[in-house]
Amino acid sequence: MRGPHNIWRLIRTGATMERTGAMTQAMDALDAPRAFRILARTVVWPFRWLGYKGDPNLPPLTRAITALGPAYIKFGQILSTRPDVVGVDLARQLQVLQDRMPPFPRDAAIKTVETELQAPISKLFSEFSEPVAAASIAQVHKAVRADTGQAVAVKVLRPGIEKAFRTDIDAFYFLASLIESLSPASRRLRPTDVIAHFEGVVHGELDLRLESASASEYAANTAKDEGFSVPAVDWGLSSKRVMTLEWVEGITASDIDEIVAAGHDRTVLGPRVLQMFLTHALRDGFFHADMHHGNLKIAPNGDIIALDFGIMGMLDEYTRRVYAEILYGFIKKDYKRVAEVHFEAGYVPADRDVDEFARALRAVGDPIFGMDATRISMARLLSYLFEVTERFGMQTRTELILLQRTMVVVEGVSRSLDPHINIWEVSKPVVEAYIKANIGPKAMARDLLRTATVLARFGPRLPQLAEALLIAQSKETAEPVERTNCWQVLWLIAGGVVSAGIGAAVMLLLG
Repeated sequence: MRGPHNIWRLIRTGATMERTGAMTQAMDALDAPRAFRILARTVVWPFRWLGYKGDPNLPPLTRAITALGPAYIKFGQILSTRPDVVGVDLARQLQVLQDRMPPFPRDAAIKTVETELQAPISKLFSEFSEPVAAASIAQVHKAVRADTGQAVAVKVLRPGIEKAFRTDIDAFYFLASLIESLSPASRRLRPTDVIAHFEGVVHGELDLRLESASASEYAANTAKDEGFSVPAVDWGLSSKRVMTLEWVEGITASDIDEIVAAGHDRTVLGPRVLQMFLTHALRDGFFHADMHHGNLKIAPNGDIIALDFGIMGMLDEYTRRVYAEILYGFIKKDYKRVAEVHFEAGYVPADRDVDEFARALRAVGDPIFGMDATRISMARLLSYLFEVTERFGMQTRTELILLQRTMVVVEGVSRSLDPHINIWEVSKPVVEAYIKANIGPKAMARDLLRTATVLARFGPRLPQLAEALLIAQSKETAEPVERTNCWQVLWLIAGGVVSAGIGAAVMLLLG
């Protein structure tokens, strides 16, 4: 329950924040008023000795969050995707949070596997190793299937993790409501909504069937992508608390020395990471949203292997087109078009001046494009763009913020593999290919055909829909249905049919 019993947990949280020096950063991120800061520190100070010390080698906020345990680490990672809430600088600091925790005993993992898969471990696996990786929510074991001899990776949830997260999430809700009550200025950040978003993400990660589904969909989408692979899900050995994937060998993307020693071409790998990410985001609208070094391996044949599918991003087709046009506009330095796209999409209020917005965008783009090619940063541009759009009243769009945050991480991986990479030159062919395929005559024809498909589905119901529309209009006006209204409905139907015909004709002409 989200009640006063959470106070003790929050006092210990506050004590840890104070002891590690993170309290000031947190207050600044919330833009807390002076009175609230004084009250918080007055309450927390007597209990400072109860706070966890944490690792003094880490920055204050990272140190505090790591010391407070799994739920706080995961929450910090989620906040790193929300610069609109914590600010760009703090979000960047939170990105370095490493989701590593001490492993739990192998016997506990075996017990979970046997319970979930309803069979003795010896019938499932001929080998089941000690943990090879441990994070806040689950850990991974290498195993060998008893029936086929295939090597697999078995991911197992921590015992009692659901209850532990439930307790901390309740405390987070209690704190959010407290902040909203005592600090009206913080309401613009919608603390309760932020916690609700966090709860939704965690709920997905605590059900490994959902992660298995994400991995399976991602593998299907990328099956034909040369130089990129996703391990296959073994659905027969997966459940809510256990996920089994094929075991893959490779070098972690952060181990540059080993990558070089293995003879891999870094000038190929760096661009490939970035191009694959953009391809998945634009082409599929479904991308890996936690694509850091630890979740990428370089296979012996040079393929990039993606791992850990707990956090995935989704973009609808319209948003993908808008995002592509924005990127393409910056690549071409067509700031007026970038501004127009923001207005057309409704991202910026219509009462703002489009030319003034275009000038603000030029102030973002021109200095960056004036840099040496190796220093041109898409991540920096997106960060500045976020600041400008916020100043012009753009409403927060969570999916674009997640895309921006992932872009920052992916760019970092690409640069570590190839320090001389020109981010924009690498991105250009992917964006241009998407623009060509999705913005133009072919895309228009395809959209018209989709409209025709929808109309065809409702074809048998069109007479009833037309009649219902006319009756409703007659009731609203308290007047008899006139012939002109009938013609309006007929024109509506005819317009759909004509649109479908044009779409079909254009598709045939374009081949």
